[in-house]
This record gives sequence, structure tokens and C-alpha cells, in this order.
Amino acid sequence: MSQVVGQSTEKKIERRLRGKGRGSIVFQQDYADCGTPSAINSTFFRLYTDGVLIRLAHGIYYYPKEDKEYGLGIVFPSVEDIAQAIAKRDKAKIVPTGAYALNRLGLSTQIPMNVVFLTNGAPRRIKIGDGHGILFKHSSSGKNFAYKSELMMLVVTAMRTVSKEKMTEEGRNMFIEHVRTVSDGEFNHDIKLAPAWVRKILIAR
Repeated sequence: MSQVVGQSTEKKIERRLRGKGRGSIVFQQDYADCGTPSAINSTFFRLYTDGVLIRLAHGIYYYPKEDKEYGLGIVFPSVEDIAQAIAKRDKAKIVPTGAYALNRLGLSTQIPMNVVFLTNGAPRRIKIGDGHGILFKHSSSGKNFAYKSELMMLVVTAMRTVSKEKMTEEGRNMFIEHVRTVSDGEFNHDIKLAPAWVRKILIAR
């Protein structure tokens, strides 16, 4: 009987994976309706050991997609992809901070071992691979998540990382150049959310 249940669980999970498609990040807990906890654990372990799934972190897997055009092999998800998938699952909003925000804007080549996001959801740390991780820090400030333009959000976050005291003329000009592509409507809304010293710089766009 247990073997039949196990096979049924495997078929349900495999069918759902095919429906999500290659390149999807999947969470083991989202398949709780496919069978008993033991059967689900066994299925995910088999799919992982067989190479069908790649384990990104505890309970988080990747249904790999391959680059067939250039033969580059598996196209792995970025830290941002993983963080966004977690946020979507938790129905939370996230904002990249620190060195990662600067990297996203092309203003730094440094990718920190632990990428930090502000979130309006639960705080947590996700260990990914060897020494890498994602840290979600809870923020109760609604301003952090009220931006209409993702670019404006990144620019303001990056400027706060640099700080007013360490902002150079070159840095000012680079940030201003970035926000010139933001629409007037989004800019006029988002500039009100920024600190006063940031507003003073960006308003010169």
C-alpha cells in the first residue's frame, strides 16, 4: 500500500513540475498536498539524486533549464531570482540593500557573500551553497516598499549605502544619469519617499 501511495506522490509532483516548466524555482512545502510528508521527502530526494532537481537551499529546489543555443549548460538562477521567488511565495515585498544594490546598478563589481534585502515579511537567513546566503531583514517602514519605479528604489538605496558624507561628484552624476530614464510620473511620486539630501541631488536630473 505504501508503495502505491509513494508512486502516486511521485507522479503528482513530477506532473506539477512539468506544468511549471524548466527554469522554475520550487519549494518542497508547496507540494504538501501531494502525499504524506515521508513520501514527499522521498520523492524530492530521489529527484535531487537523479539530477532532475538541483537543491539550492533547504527545501528550495531548481528545475534546471539548459542553454541549448550556445551549449553553456545549465542556466542557474541568480540570487535575485531566488529572493524574488521566496518573496512571491510569502506574499512579501523586498528591497535590495548595501553592496548588492550598487552591483545591480553597475556601480560596483562586488557581489557580497551574503546579499541583504529589506522585507515587510518575516526576517530569515537562507544558506545557499558554500558560504553564500540571503538575509531578509524586516522593515516596518512603508516608504521602503512604496516606490513605483524599481530603478528609483535601487538608486535611493544605493545612495544611502554610499552615504551623504562619502558621495563624490562622479557618484552624484552617475546616480543622476540613472534616474533620467525614469518617467516623470514615477519620478515625481518616488522622489518624495527619498531622504532630503537624496532628493536635493536627484532633483537636478
